[in-house]
Amino acid sequence: MISIEAEDVLAVGRELIRSGLVSGTWGNISVRLSCGDAFLITPSGIPYGDLTVDDLVIVDLCGEIRAGTLKPSSETPLHAAIYRARTDVQGIVHTHSPYASVFAVTHKELPPILEEMAQLLGGAVRVAPYTPAGTGELGAAAVDALGDKSAVFLANHGVVGVGRTLKEALLICQVVEKGALTYLFSQCMGTPHLLNDEDVRKLRKSFLENYGQRKCDQK
Repeated sequence: MISIEAEDVLAVGRELIRSGLVSGTWGNISVRLSCGDAFLITPSGIPYGDLTVDDLVIVDLCGEIRAGTLKPSSETPLHAAIYRARTDVQGIVHTHSPYASVFAVTHKELPPILEEMAQLLGGAVRVAPYTPAGTGELGAAAVDALGDKSAVFLANHGVVGVGRTLKEALLICQVVEKGALTYLFSQCMGTPHLLNDEDVRKLRKSFLENYGQRKCDQK
């Protein structure tokens, strides 16, 4: 088993429970392995607090099990479809967080109302049309609605965040939940003012190119 990636998955699972982004065993987590053609994913029906490294499953990009003794998440086809379509994605987190779920069930996009949403999400969070969970059709719908962005709502289901790292995918889900809450509450006070497309583009570009520490900055 790949120990570093596995420990990251377990840590993200604990954070999902702590922050209330999932309940029980709902949702799922995966991380692309360094080989590039396989990923590590949480098993089906095991509480995040009970997971161990040995419970995780290695799956290839066609969804076939390579290693592990448990059945992988029922949403394995969704993860596989995203990894096949997006070579930049290294981690995926799928949650059923309450405020994001409001948008999933009303089939409404979440516009970029906060700077951090523009930076991390790259624009509005779109809604993938409803298709049954655990199917290839859901994966195809999610990939299409996701495009080159970092998050997508699954109609009547939940939210998926993708990132250049697994920790970033978790952060994406947290920002979507915060943005959903902020947008819903702001409508109680008046009309939310949205960031325009040009500001979103500039904020996203600056974030991708300049945010955080880089090796060249530390020389």
